[in-house]
Amino acid sequence: MKITGLAVIQTTVLRNLLTNEDYTRRVIPYLKKEYFEDEHKVVFNTILNYVGKYNKLPTREALGIELGESSVSSDMAQAASALINEVTTPEPADMDWLMEKTEKWCKDRAVFLSIMKSIEIIDGKTDLTQNAIPEILSEALGISFDQNIGHDYINNSEERYEFYHKDEARLPFDLEYFNKITKGGLPNKTLNIALAGTGVGKSLFMCHMGAASLTQGKNVLYITMEMAEERIAERIDANLMNLPIDQLENLDKGTFDNKIASIAKKTIGKLIVKEYPTGSAHAGHFRALLKELKLKKNFEPDIIFINYLNICSSSRMKGLGGSVNTYSLVKSIAEELRGLAVEFDVPIVSATQTTRSGYSNTDVGLEDTSESFGLPATADLMFALISNEELEGLGQIMVKQLKNRYNDPTSNKRFVVGIDRARMKLYDVEETAQDLISDAAPVAEPKKDQLDFSGFNV
Repeated sequence: MKITGLAVIQTTVLRNLLTNEDYTRRVIPYLKKEYFEDEHKVVFNTILNYVGKYNKLPTREALGIELGESSVSSDMAQAASALINEVTTPEPADMDWLMEKTEKWCKDRAVFLSIMKSIEIIDGKTDLTQNAIPEILSEALGISFDQNIGHDYINNSEERYEFYHKDEARLPFDLEYFNKITKGGLPNKTLNIALAGTGVGKSLFMCHMGAASLTQGKNVLYITMEMAEERIAERIDANLMNLPIDQLENLDKGTFDNKIASIAKKTIGKLIVKEYPTGSAHAGHFRALLKELKLKKNFEPDIIFINYLNICSSSRMKGLGGSVNTYSLVKSIAEELRGLAVEFDVPIVSATQTTRSGYSNTDVGLEDTSESFGLPATADLMFALISNEELEGLGQIMVKQLKNRYNDPTSNKRFVVGIDRARMKLYDVEETAQDLISDAAPVAEPKKDQLDFSGFNV
């Protein structure tokens, strides 16, 4: 016996599919024949095929002919024919109410069917493994009638004007020139990449930025596949405690606890460091981690650091043991991470290695990106960190813009920031230093207010 409520909503949906063209064109992309049962499924499938072929609503006579030419049983055809006679009579209904009820019914049916499919998987009745269950349920829970089908250039001009004058939420740097080139910081839903050779400062940059974000009261998630969780936390300790990293082990327990307590008082943010084995984790693992952190710790990051992109795996492609080339693999990883940033509405910061020739190059370019040129094609912001003996002697590191979707990359294309490797810190230098980059003349001393580190001099 049919569930009465289910039969009623199915009948309502079919009636409006046949008598309300506006409703039909808005909902038919989201309807699946699996949502219907028995003769309702037969009628819906007939409507779907007709609309798909002729791009207009079928008449009662056309449905009858199509049904007569189908391969359904005589009993089912008779029941479907009776249903067609019922649903071709229009009954006025409020469109907003109709859309709301149809969307809810689709969600309910999708969840019900996904649960039934999950039970089949558990019982071993399909070829899928239990690892597929979370994705099946997530897809069902994520069903939504998105009515936005694009930006109308003329009719949506008012919205476009408001967009031009809206302040976009950004996560600012504590470094002046990085804020200049990004118009105030990193927007959400973006992938940002630091390019550098081994030992130049990729991890130092991300640890410094993670520490700076924490001091701003932001929640920070740092995912590492290169170093242990404790090593990342050690670098952030050196940064926030303003101590050379090799002196941390000399702190007694009381002093260490006092410094941590002092840091905790000055921020409302949290920092979580999660380690994965090298090459074993991909965007799917990170997505599961984000959901688990929200569930277990009520933690939602404002920014995510991934150290680093090239040693992630792809959820869509096999690694180098398969037939996938490095261009496709790294580009796939970059696309998946950027998709993760969009899904969770956060900026993601990661890094990549230079090629062997780029390691010794003092003017690194996009062509020096290791393994895949597909990475800079996907990133929103990409910059190189460049060091040499002269810069090291001056306590500086050069930054060169390679790609920038936030601003003109030719403006402040190169600039320098101060670097304190012992304390894992970056800092602004005096403005005169920027004028002397090209001829490598001596540069001014770092700004005193940044040498004091008074905000976190604990």
